[in-house]
Amino acid sequence: MPLNWTSASPSLVVRGDNLDATAQLPDEAFTVVYLDPPFNTGRQQQRRSTTSTRSAADSVTAITGFKGVAYERIRGDLMRYDDRFDDYWSFLEPRLAEAWRLLASDGTLYLHLDYREAHYAKVLLDVLFGRDNFLNEIIWAYDYGAKSRNRWPTKHDTILVYVKDPSRYHFDSETVDREPYMAPGLVTPEKVARGKLPTDVWWHTIVSPTGREKTGYPTQKPEGVIRRMIQASSREGDWILDFFAGSGTTGAVAQSLGRRFVLVDSNEEAVAVMRRRLPDATFRVVRPRSTRSRAKRDAAATAG
Repeated sequence: MPLNWTSASPSLVVRGDNLDATAQLPDEAFTVVYLDPPFNTGRQQQRRSTTSTRSAADSVTAITGFKGVAYERIRGDLMRYDDRFDDYWSFLEPRLAEAWRLLASDGTLYLHLDYREAHYAKVLLDVLFGRDNFLNEIIWAYDYGAKSRNRWPTKHDTILVYVKDPSRYHFDSETVDREPYMAPGLVTPEKVARGKLPTDVWWHTIVSPTGREKTGYPTQKPEGVIRRMIQASSREGDWILDFFAGSGTTGAVAQSLGRRFVLVDSNEEAVAVMRRRLPDATFRVVRPRSTRSRAKRDAAATAG
């Protein structure tokens, strides 16, 4: 069923493959695009290989990278370095290229990863979006769960932030919820009362197992983390897109802030959670394309 979506449509939740769904959305329609993809934690994946190459005329990513190194050279070097990356990036890369297309000229991309993939993704995003379009590396730090005794415990995620146009992107730090000073005795009482603006290190707890936010969905992210992104990088009435919506936190936060949203997830359980959480949204299903057309699309998107 075609989405027939426009910027005048109501907020939308789509069940289906996010490439099939986002292909039906118009260019530059979203002020914030958020991707929280499955982390590459060693799960079994189907391996694919592509042999075609990009040309400057047919892809936004066919550009020269850092110090004149071609895109396909950077991508190839990373794949030779770690063969697991080939599977993961073949999955993620076409979705990032689609995110670039959908991002408004004043828009911002937030890519949420863990330590296994963040550094690979940073190098490739520099050539996908452009090195000058890198805005921030946000570290979301938390302190919950078991802790290793034979290395420093890994208690953070990485959120890479890129903009569509470094001369036009929207960012308003004054709209962001403030946080307590870590050393309140070093600042004035007025500053203590107001709180400080967050830096690029966000100390924020995970979703509490007994808190009001808890939906039961296993990969649910806390509203406070998503809230900061949407507050800073969008205005009331702007459209927010989430490729891997999960429990629908992005939609819940966007709605509470007066933004509109499109959420996509292929998991029926996730959509069921979102139906309970976002009863006023429109829900649609996108059927998968034929195997042949999908293979042709993926090959074109991941070639190089």
